[in-house]
Amino acid sequence: MAVEEIRLSRREEGALERTLRQSILFTTVEQVAGWARKNSLWPLTFGLACCAIEMMASTDPRHDLARFGAEVFRASPRQADLMIVSGTVTMKMAPVVRRLYEQMPEPKWVIAMGSCSSVGGPYNSYAVLQGVDQIIPVDIYVPGCPPRPEALIYAIQKLQEKIQQSGRIF
Repeated sequence: MAVEEIRLSRREEGALERTLRQSILFTTVEQVAGWARKNSLWPLTFGLACCAIEMMASTDPRHDLARFGAEVFRASPRQADLMIVSGTVTMKMAPVVRRLYEQMPEPKWVIAMGSCSSVGGPYNSYAVLQGVDQIIPVDIYVPGCPPRPEALIYAIQKLQEKIQQSGRIF
């Protein structure tokens, strides 16, 4: 049986190319893993001061953190991949924060919520850690005292963009 050569006009070629572009999805494993990882953040149930109330408010129906895939707050650091440090970190609490961070599996991210966790807030004292970034790496800082739930949601969106662009699979 002979193979026939099919010739298409330019118009038909253009239509065929448009149809193929609409029908075929091109991606990489890194993009799929980044999309899945950014849309399934599991924050650690962890609050230190007044910022924790605002963090809790971000999950209420008005703000609905569930829209962004981050509503499953985990009680164990071994099940969480996001630590939201919300509030004042005292020197006595710093080793506990560090231990919780070390118990989290990789990859893991940290959001410093509020001026107290970012720079010590108004407490320039020997008993207050002047920024949680002195003991653990911080990915996103949320300014304010206390920051509104919208600010935390914005920070989570920025973290999701960072995760998507990182291209890390494991």
